[in-house]
Amino acid sequence: MAFGRSRRDGRSPVEPVTLKILVAGGFGVGKTTAVGAVSEIRPLRTEERLTEAGRPVDDLAGVESKTTTTVAMDFGRITLREDLVLYLFGTPGQDRFWFLWDELAQGALGAVVLADTRRLEDCFAAVDYFERRRIPFTVAVNVFEGSERFPATTVRAALDLDPEVPVLVCDARDRSSVRDVLVTVVENALERAARAREPVAT
Repeated sequence: MAFGRSRRDGRSPVEPVTLKILVAGGFGVGKTTAVGAVSEIRPLRTEERLTEAGRPVDDLAGVESKTTTTVAMDFGRITLREDLVLYLFGTPGQDRFWFLWDELAQGALGAVVLADTRRLEDCFAAVDYFERRRIPFTVAVNVFEGSERFPATTVRAALDLDPEVPVLVCDARDRSSVRDVLVTVVENALERAARAREPVAT
C-alpha cells in the first residue's frame, strides 16, 4: 500500500514506503493503548465488554479494572518520515483468539512484544510465536503504576531472549515513548534483513 503526499515546494508527491508492524503481548498489557497513543488516524478497535461467561478463561490478576478486550485486532497508522509510514496491527491477547495471529502476521516487517513485569509469563507465547516464524521483534516493558522496575538484562534473562532482540522500557500511554519503540523495531528488522542478505564467507 502506498499513496502520494503533496509537497509544499511544488515538486512531485513522495511515494512513501509502507511497512506493517504487529503489536503483540498478553491480555491487558497495553496493546490497544499503545496503538491509540501513537496513531495519527482514529484507530480501528474491535473491543467487546468482558462478561461473566469469560471469567473462567480470562485471567484478570493484575488488571482487575479491565472491562473490555480486543477480539480481532487494533489498527492504526503513523508517519515516521515523509517517505516512511507504518501500519500498526494490534493482536488479541487471549488464547482463544490466537487463530487470528497467522492472518495478521502475513507481510509484517517486525513486531513489538509488550510486557508487564507483574505478569511476564503472559508474553512467552508471543515471543515464541515470532521466534518460530523468524519475525524480528522488540520487547517493550510497559510501565504500570506500582509495578517493580527491572533492568533490561534481567528481563532478557527471564524471557531467554537472543542477544540481538532489543529490550526497552516504554509507557504505552505516551506517544513519543511508543514512537521510539517503533523506530527501534524498524531499525532492528532492517538490520537483520541486511545481515541475512550478506554473502556467507567460504
